[in-house]
Amino acid sequence: MTINRRMCLAGGLAACALPVLRVLPVGATGGFVIEVAPGVFVHRGQHAVFNPQNKGDISNPGFVVGEEAVAVIDTGGSPQVGRELRAAVTSITDKPIRYVINTHMHPDHVFGNVAFEADGTVFVGHHKLARGLTERSERYLAINKDLLGPEAFEGTKIIPPTLTVEGTRTLDLGGRTLELSAQPTAHTDNDLTVADSKTGTVFMGDLLFVEHIPTIDGSIKGWMALLDRIGQAPPVRVVPGHGPHALAWADAATPLQRYLRTVATDVRAMIAQGKTLAEATESAGSSEKGAWLLFEEYHKRNVSAAFAELEWE
Repeated sequence: MTINRRMCLAGGLAACALPVLRVLPVGATGGFVIEVAPGVFVHRGQHAVFNPQNKGDISNPGFVVGEEAVAVIDTGGSPQVGRELRAAVTSITDKPIRYVINTHMHPDHVFGNVAFEADGTVFVGHHKLARGLTERSERYLAINKDLLGPEAFEGTKIIPPTLTVEGTRTLDLGGRTLELSAQPTAHTDNDLTVADSKTGTVFMGDLLFVEHIPTIDGSIKGWMALLDRIGQAPPVRVVPGHGPHALAWADAATPLQRYLRTVATDVRAMIAQGKTLAEATESAGSSEKGAWLLFEEYHKRNVSAAFAELEWE
């Protein structure tokens, strides 16, 4: 994997500065996106669960503009969010949207795909993404139809990747390339990172949660190991799946690593003491409660996932 300072050096010294965010004029995009680095735009979603009021706008999609084409990274949690993202692209450039890259399978990152289908766009994802979407498609569609409500959900469908990544793959946008890396099981088993060669900006998807409590749908051990590995040669600017538009690596990763370590340590201790899963969900990781939004909605699920994995060590 090459998510490291080499990406910054390739983009020049300016790429290695801490993120400087430029809010575009309201007339340009309606304030929907912010330019976090030259040609790199990000929308910040709300910290919330799906509901009819937010229309699934709860994650951080974005796009990168090259000299010849555009790549969109994630599309939001509903066709409506996808359409707003597409409108932001077309308000900034008339270059074609060549790629839509999904960082993983969760609905808040893929339900906006349909807004880009008519563009003849190539949909890109981890080589395990199609399987993950297929296995959960019925459940995702049924549950999230109720959560979003009929208006926001209308037109939603699962669109699997037409181009897959196993290992790494480079996409050329003209004058800048994106390096895509299929990651081992961490947040999910189909996490994909996207590094922009020109600015050193890395879209991490839900491998990074900031402010919003992380959710474990893969492997807590794998996630901790992956973050440790990336941290040995970290990118300078990262875009998290949830949280601020862009941050320095340490600002984004440190609280997440602390949370995962705390949960793993507490769960391991309780397993060693012969405690049950029910007992673990009531107390493991409770010291992290004040540090995260949506703690009550997701923390017990995380403890359950960690317990199921760690009890068989």
